[in-house]
Amino acid sequence: MSDLERGIEIQIDGWQAVILLRGLKMTDIPSGTPTFKDFEHSAWQTVADPYHHYFSGLTGQTIDILLEAVQAKPGMRLLDIASGPGIVAAAAANRGASVTAVDFSAVMVEKASKIYPQITFMEADAENLPFDNDSFDAAVMNFGLLHLSHPERALREAFRVIRSGGRFAFTVWAPPSEALAFGIALKAIESAGNASAPLPAGPPFFRFSAADESKKEMVAAGFEPPAVAKIPMIWQLESPNDLFKAFFLGTPRTGGLLRAQTQADLKAIENAIIEEGKRYLRRNRVEIPMASLVVSANKK
Repeated sequence: MSDLERGIEIQIDGWQAVILLRGLKMTDIPSGTPTFKDFEHSAWQTVADPYHHYFSGLTGQTIDILLEAVQAKPGMRLLDIASGPGIVAAAAANRGASVTAVDFSAVMVEKASKIYPQITFMEADAENLPFDNDSFDAAVMNFGLLHLSHPERALREAFRVIRSGGRFAFTVWAPPSEALAFGIALKAIESAGNASAPLPAGPPFFRFSAADESKKEMVAAGFEPPAVAKIPMIWQLESPNDLFKAFFLGTPRTGGLLRAQTQADLKAIENAIIEEGKRYLRRNRVEIPMASLVVSANKK
């Protein structure tokens, strides 16, 4: 077997990635044709550290608004779904809430537990939560909905485990025309690489970026008509090179698309992302405008 068939293992900033020229194959994806859920799960087992390094400062900008949307307060039983490195759970605990946090990646659960040992983190599936009906006063999900095979199931599960009158809120990215870093990466892939590289089929990444779609699915899950608010954000990175590294090393789907490129195409994409990133240099740092939506509602 040639190196190209076997895959090329590389390291950037101490983090390991595997590129195969005929699609992404993370080392621990189950044998056979992986489902989208297999793909996401295996990717999160691999990208946890770089994701925390590059994205926590960005995704953390939504936390206060997310917790305000569910009126987090002392004594509240709060569930953090798809908790990742645990920054939302920690902020809720700092408000006095009694927090339980779940994520389907054992690596993420282990990482969060080490950072915040005072919080209960559990390995669990957002689409099949291991809790009784009406177990919590509120639940939140910070950018987790984008990574699920069946996001509608996760909304129904959130509805099920929240008590009557409780609140649920989630965040998603705005469209790439407003979450500009995604626009930069996707444009570079389309212009310099193969935007149709083979990855397991999953729901559209920006499906819930449309406020009407988010409202429709929340109501379908049983919630009252939700409120939707846009959150302006700024992604600060040390250099334009970090913009490429963040997506390549720290994301499942966009990173998966990058990791599925040929070597030549990947280099061309990297150069395109870096050049575009230079446009956002401010005071020797990259500052890219981003935006997200927070969607919140009461359980009927």
